[in-house]
Amino acid sequence: MPGVENCLQEAMAIPGAIGASIVDYTTGFPVATTGAAPNEDHDAAAAGTADVVQAAQSRSLFVSAVPHDLLEDLIITTAGGYHLLRLVQTDFDSRLVLYVWLDRIRGNLAVARRRMQILAEELVAT
Repeated sequence: MPGVENCLQEAMAIPGAIGASIVDYTTGFPVATTGAAPNEDHDAAAAGTADVVQAAQSRSLFVSAVPHDLLEDLIITTAGGYHLLRLVQTDFDSRLVLYVWLDRIRGNLAVARRRMQILAEELVAT
């Protein structure tokens, strides 16, 4: 899948990127991965990504008062980095999430979020 591979290559070009993956968050399956993963386990990172996205989508706490407002991204901050989860919105099932692990010192959270938005949009267009 050239779109997926290109997306991950571009994600790794984000300053401070440590690792990236595209995950089917309904199953926790890593569609594609590159770079490092927390605890050196891409499968566990994908399963954790799926758990976090499913939890956020199923809780009324995160539901907006705006009709048809969709969850776009989630950010988990740790002492050493950021875990950015960007949902890939499609016309059919929207089951994918782009995950990037970003080094906190070398990365720029605002730049990474904007770049991930663009990458998710381009992934749908391919």
